[in-house]
Amino acid sequence: MHNASVAINVWDRWIRLFHWGLVIAVLVSFYTTKTSGAPFLFPIETHAQAGYAILGLLIFRWCWGLVGSVYARFKTFLYPLPHTINYANNLVKRQPHAYASHNPLGGWMVVVFLLSLSFQAISGLFLSDDIFFQAPLYGLFSEEVAGLLRTLHQLNSDLLIILIGLHLVGVIVHRLQGEPLLAAMLTGTKRFRQPPIDARSEPLSTATLRLRALAALFIGAGIALWLWYFGNSY
Repeated sequence: MHNASVAINVWDRWIRLFHWGLVIAVLVSFYTTKTSGAPFLFPIETHAQAGYAILGLLIFRWCWGLVGSVYARFKTFLYPLPHTINYANNLVKRQPHAYASHNPLGGWMVVVFLLSLSFQAISGLFLSDDIFFQAPLYGLFSEEVAGLLRTLHQLNSDLLIILIGLHLVGVIVHRLQGEPLLAAMLTGTKRFRQPPIDARSEPLSTATLRLRALAALFIGAGIALWLWYFGNSY
């Protein structure tokens, strides 16, 4: 009895596809700008197209966080400040409660990450390298605003590296605590020694979730493809 565990299907297939799609797109985006010589190995359009893909994925995730499966919804894993502080104190004492979805710290980290990525993808739509490439919305703002966006775009890319590093540290810490998050993001299932405090049933039918997912995908993919086409029309 002591070795019994509770298995919960936490991350639906849409979240897993989003996660790994985002990993690939972000890696391409960073590689085409942060690697020495990369802009000469890959046209700047490659960086921009990775940005369009990221924006499409993010639009899907924001939608899915509102109308998606129970553990993917923001309201499931965003907790008030006192609850979050209490969790942090218990974590320091190595007595944290188990959560099926993101824990309180992880939940807010997800939102900060999504906001930072969203700013990066949106601000890139207004930029130009002044040589080879103009983004689809370049010219809508004055040169002063465009210059400010370029500076913030560069600074935010450094912030994203820090956030990615913190995310990887969190994955390692959870693994050391016996919670293999990487495996859960591959299979969708988490195992617990006892039911997590946020365990709940899915209120929506599979058919409803599928329709909502397809609608969110249509919106995100449609915008990404439109930007891809618009960006290639220059």
